[in-house]
Amino acid sequence: MRGANGKFTTFDAPGAGSSPGQGTDPFAINPAGTISGIYFDSGGVGHGFVRSRRGRITSFDPVGSVFTAGDTLGINPAGTISGFYFDSNGVLHGYVRNRHGAIITTDAPGAGTVANQGTILEMINVVGTIPGISIDANGVIHGFVRSADGKFTTFDAPAAGTSSGQGTFALATNPSGVTVGESIDANNVNHGFVRAKDGTITGFDVPAAGTAPGQGTLSFSINPAGEAMGAYIDSNGANHGYVRTP
Repeated sequence: MRGANGKFTTFDAPGAGSSPGQGTDPFAINPAGTISGIYFDSGGVGHGFVRSRRGRITSFDPVGSVFTAGDTLGINPAGTISGFYFDSNGVLHGYVRNRHGAIITTDAPGAGTVANQGTILEMINVVGTIPGISIDANGVIHGFVRSADGKFTTFDAPAAGTSSGQGTFALATNPSGVTVGESIDANNVNHGFVRAKDGTITGFDVPAAGTAPGQGTLSFSINPAGEAMGAYIDSNGANHGYVRTP
């Protein structure tokens, strides 16, 4: 962690391993300085943790988790954490953990129930809305937004393909309810999209983005002003950043 004055504070979660591929990975910090992340133990198993501003680290795993994942893990100003985990059958489930440590498991409608299928929650926003993806029984990916009261709204971007590994990825939602993400089409090309609160979806491509499989436009985040940020992959396979104004 790096403070506003430039001072660095290093830390390791208790139980974190010290071999390659192990250790402590923080992913998000809220305005109070509380950090959420995961650590990998000496057996390479992932566990969630939350670190207070004063340095107290609390480890956690949802009930039924054999590997608590964190590459999408987020924390909002209320201290609520979103993430996902794998169960003993390799199925993915979303979870929401409140600041007091209570954890609920949540699964999107239509999510598959065998290994490498299920629900992934992305980063929670300030009002408790969580975007994410569900992988259905055919391996097709669908986007959703989950409101603070637990209601799911699922959707597919117009350009999304319908074969395994293709579909819609909802990755970030701003406080106004605008969601940004990307889709993989039938030719495995990536496209960005913005979904308004009323459900209207607008697709977009950076003009210089490539059009071959694995190329195209990727979208990662959106701010309160509606500016979307991401990367595009050109026809030579090189990555470049972009910002899209509303």
